[in-house]
Amino acid sequence: MNQHEIFMKEAIRQAKKAAKLDEVPIGCVITYEGHIIARGYNRRNTDKSTLAHAEISAIKKASKVIGDWRLEECTLYVTLEPCQMCAGAIVQARIPRVVIGTMNAKAGCAGSIYNLLQEPRFNHQVEVIYDVLREDCTEMLTSFFVNLRQKHKERKLSNQSNTLDILPKYSVDK
Repeated sequence: MNQHEIFMKEAIRQAKKAAKLDEVPIGCVITYEGHIIARGYNRRNTDKSTLAHAEISAIKKASKVIGDWRLEECTLYVTLEPCQMCAGAIVQARIPRVVIGTMNAKAGCAGSIYNLLQEPRFNHQVEVIYDVLREDCTEMLTSFFVNLRQKHKERKLSNQSNTLDILPKYSVDK
C-alpha cells in the first residue's frame, strides 16, 4: 500500500463518521511532511450549514495547526471530487496537491464539470491525483444513496398508510 492509499483510507474513515450522522459520506485529511495535521467530514445537515463540507472543516483545522492561511506544503486527500466552494478554498489556501478518491459528475470542480483547481488564469494551480481507492470511495457513496432512497420509499409508503388510516370510512351502495 502506498502513501496516498494510506491517507485515503483515513479520509474514508472520516467519511464513515459522516455516514453515522446520516450525512453524505465525504471525508478529508490534510497532511504536512507526511503526517496528518487535520481531518474533516461532511456535516452540512448536522450543523445546518452550507459551509460544513469535509474540505472546509479540514482546511480550517490545518490553518490553525500551521499558523497560517497558506497551506503551501500540504496535501489534501478527499473521498469525493471537490465542489466549486471547496475547490475555490483549496486554491485560496494555496494547497499544492489534492488526491481524489472518486469523481463527482453532478458537482465536481476538479475535472468533471469544471477544473477550478487547474484554471490557468488563477495565480495558483493544484496538482491533482485521481482515483486513489476509487472503488472503495464509490461503493461507500453508492451504498449510502441506495439506502437513502430505500428509506425515503419506506417513509413515503408509511405516510400513505397512515393517511389511509385516518380517512373516514365510506360505504358504497350498489
